[in-house]
Amino acid sequence: MDRTELALLCARVEHDWVGAHTGLLDPLASLYGAPDAALCIDFRTLGVEPVPLRLGGWRLVVLDSGERHRHASSGYNARRAECARACRLLGVASLREATRSAVELLPEPLRRRALHVLDENARVRRAVAALRVDDLPAIGRLLDASHESLRERFEVSTPAVEAAVERLRGAGAAGARVVGGGFGGSVLGLFAPGVAPPAGARVVRPAAGARLLRL
Repeated sequence: MDRTELALLCARVEHDWVGAHTGLLDPLASLYGAPDAALCIDFRTLGVEPVPLRLGGWRLVVLDSGERHRHASSGYNARRAECARACRLLGVASLREATRSAVELLPEPLRRRALHVLDENARVRRAVAALRVDDLPAIGRLLDASHESLRERFEVSTPAVEAAVERLRGAGAAGARVVGGGFGGSVLGLFAPGVAPPAGARVVRPAAGARLLRL
């Protein structure tokens, strides 16, 4: 069994046994992760492309919002179902095939959900381009834009998550975004050299699997 097959098996366990209709991001990132690299994953083809992540003196940190989230019982499955319904109404297999003009005609909240997906895909492409030229300030701006869309269009943030985002930004983060499926969990922040993250934040480094370091 290769790494992609193993990731598909992990997702099937979450779908059929746990009841959470999660995607393949977590298993693929854990299985294909490498030092000093981000991953650009095409979830249609399941192609995985390493992208250089040269942080230099910059730091990525995660801050726990203090609110536990469970994909099977939170709004996560509902968001997946809304995106699937938007696809059916648009007559496409994936929202990446939809045009913006067609998405604008969808009923709410499907319009907002689909617009988030379209713009998030574009932000991923811009992030890959920024990483290739070591433009970390641009990554910070993209994190902020992504979080705003997750809060306003996808509606997966919570007061506890927003408080964690504000703690990171108040400490000087160049950008911050909720990670995972939302509805709680952790927030990712990017800090420039010489800027200290808040107490309780943990530094993360790109590597195989997940690796956390206490500040």
